[in-house]
Amino acid sequence: NNTASIEVLTGSNYKKWKQDIEFAMGIADIDLAMISNRPADITDTSSIVEREHYAKWERSNRFCLMAMKRSISEHLLGGLPETNDAREFFAAVGERYQVSSNAEAGSLMSELTGLRYDGLGGVREHILRMVHLQSKLRARDIPLPDSYIVSHVLNSLPISFSQIKTVYNTQFESWSINDLITKCVAEEEKNRKEKSDTALCVSSQT
Repeated sequence: NNTASIEVLTGSNYKKWKQDIEFAMGIADIDLAMISNRPADITDTSSIVEREHYAKWERSNRFCLMAMKRSISEHLLGGLPETNDAREFFAAVGERYQVSSNAEAGSLMSELTGLRYDGLGGVREHILRMVHLQSKLRARDIPLPDSYIVSHVLNSLPISFSQIKTVYNTQFESWSINDLITKCVAEEEKNRKEKSDTALCVSSQT
């Protein structure tokens, strides 16, 4: 049962759903209606070849529509146009969720560019949060290079990380995400130790 391998469309997983539909219909050799327009209606003068093609297309159209509608969450089906053409229905789903995907990508990009490290949770978690947003954007066909993330992370750090920023800006070699995490965590631990030592020194003098 090829339809069993189709992930149910929930809205945010459109790309995966589209791939599943195309693969399942193609492997079952019933994707004719997905890749070709509806043939002309059969008449008394239609040839045997035309009749066979029409019958094959009708069967493909019926199964493709059934597979798509069964793999879309019920609350999402209501917002899609009524059509008995599998190719038109497939395109309508694509248009609907391409818009949704673009809006979601915009929100993710805004979240990423707006992130600033406030010292809470640790710098490692701050960097990994940005990497997670990078992965989400990549899944929506918006690949951001690691060099962009490294640069943006450094720009999002407070003045206490100014030394590591200077080191990065004066080097010609690029840093990987793992390099960045290692260096930032070490810098944060050094800053905390210096604060702790200063506090101990002050308290011992009073």
